Amino acid sequence: MINAELQTKLNVQFHNPYLLLQALTHRSFTNEQGEKEPDNERLEFLGDALLNYLAADLLYKRFTGAQEGYLTRLRSALVRTESLGGIARQLGLGQNLRMGRGEERNNGRERISNLCSAFEALVAAVYLDQGLDTLRKVTLPLLED
Repeated sequence: MINAELQTKLNVQFHNPYLLLQALTHRSFTNEQGEKEPDNERLEFLGDALLNYLAADLLYKRFTGAQEGYLTRLRSALVRTESLGGIARQLGLGQNLRMGRGEERNNGRERISNLCSAFEALVAAVYLDQGLDTLRKVTLPLLED
């Protein structure tokens, strides 16, 4: 099974494990391997939007008296590259990434931008595989921490 340990950490079993595999595929892997299968960049795009939505919803409900500017600053702090990269590091996404040899030699598994991108892609993969309710259950505890 693809990344069983990661699925256990997330408490999610993918119906379509290909989505998880795609979420964990860095562009350097497909470029180096000459493969036609997609990397995680499209998933990253969707995951970024989903995380912004989930963070906004969480903050709106939690800070009922807060003004828009304050909520915006909080959301920005939650979804910034360093924060999401930290979550990805906790989940061990770097060790699970498929990447090219050059990217790996250049410390790509620990690069915060790669980790953030992988987490955003993972969020989209969970959403596409299991929907918004499951995504909330997986993501909100990670954002709240």
